[in-house]
Formats: sequence, C-alpha cells, structure tokens
Amino acid sequence: MPLQPHRPPSRSAGPLLQLDRVCRVYPKAGVSAIADVSLSVWSGEFVAIAGPSGSGKSTLLHVLCGLDRPTRGQVLFEGHAPSSREQWTRLRAERIGFVFQRFHLLPKLTAVENVEIPMFGVTRSPRMRRERALWLLERVGLAQHADRLPGALSGGECQRVAIARSLANAPSVILADEPTGNLDSGASAAVLDLLTDIQRREGASLIIASHDAGVTSRADRVVRLLDGRIVPPALTGEAPPVTGALEP
Repeated sequence: MPLQPHRPPSRSAGPLLQLDRVCRVYPKAGVSAIADVSLSVWSGEFVAIAGPSGSGKSTLLHVLCGLDRPTRGQVLFEGHAPSSREQWTRLRAERIGFVFQRFHLLPKLTAVENVEIPMFGVTRSPRMRRERALWLLERVGLAQHADRLPGALSGGECQRVAIARSLANAPSVILADEPTGNLDSGASAAVLDLLTDIQRREGASLIIASHDAGVTSRADRVVRLLDGRIVPPALTGEAPPVTGALEP
C-alpha cells in the first residue's frame, strides 16, 4: 500500500538537513566524537559518510536525526531547529527513516510486525498498517517471509526487513549506519542495490555511514571524517568529486 512521498523542497528552499558547527563531547569518557562539523544535505542527494572506525560516523548520523543531541552547534531540518525530544521523535516517525547496522529487530515479532512498528501513533488503522507493511516486504523481496521471526531469517534478510521498516512512513531522508557491515559480499551488494534503487524511485535523500568502497563509489558526494572532523579531499590524497555535488 504505497503512501504519497513528501514533496521534496526545491534547492532554493535550502538544505533538507544541516549541521552548523556541531560538536558532540562525552565528558565522562573524555572523548570528542565530532568537532566543529558543518554539513548540508539536499533533497534527493546520496551522501556517503566515510572514515575509519572511531572517526565519528555513527555519532554524526545519530546527531543528524536527533537520536543524540549536540554539545554545541545546531541541527536544522528544512531550516528549522527542533527544540525538544518530542519534536525529534515526531520527525523520526514521519520524515526520517533509520537503518541500524545490527538490524535492531524485535526477536519475538514477525517480519511484518517489525515493519509495522514505526506506523503506530502516526494515524493509521491496523488494516492500513498491515497492508503497508506487507507491501514494503514485497518491495524488498521478502513477502514470502512476512510471518517469520528474525531468528529464522539470514543476516541479509534481516537487513531487508530493517530497510522496509525504515520506509514505513515514506520518509524524506533515509540514514543507514554501516548497513553492509555484517553481511557477506553478495548480501552487501544486494542491500546497497536496494537502498539506491529506493532512493532514486522515492526521491528521498540517502545518507550512509560506511567504510565500504562499494558505498562511496555510488554516492553523489563523499564526506570523510577523521578524529571527528571533516577532512578535505586534498588531505586524503583523493581528487575532489566530479559529479557537481555541493561542498560539505
């Protein structure tokens, strides 16, 4: 059961997501996970966040969608700064899809029940939730496994369920944290094909944190992190992107 995707704002309306000199410090651990990061992501853009383990990729994704709050700086969604946890929770329910590296499926719920979870509280009847969830599972090639528990699915199949769940409310942006990190090469390629196909068809923005060269080679723009800071291409020995993408 398709939903009407949110109409993407024009470039003249400004970025979809924006970080303005954001820092995230964990004082008890004595760690600055991200430091002075400014970044704009436009509607329909595919951005890869690359960097070694511990560079701040996951923290950056969590700050972008309000799962974590910056110590300093500002996060804007369509030009507005959500001011409370409740506003971020609502945005994640209605406008932002998140794909976790370790799937985060509830083990006692079936595939279709896991996909339904984000739709609770977003004004849909039980019938509409079930129809939408079944349609999404069909889209990711798992209609025949709708009634299986996560324990009866492979890693690649669990990640497909997680992707279907992230699409539950036709989000404007999909964030994925190392979505291929726990998969073999065949399953990794299939998951990446699925995410990029969905991004093109829906016109959603796609932001993937990954050290997988298969991800970075497909992105419109690659943002590289090192020690919590954005590293210019010149410092990584790489040529700047030639796709005409905006600078971070």
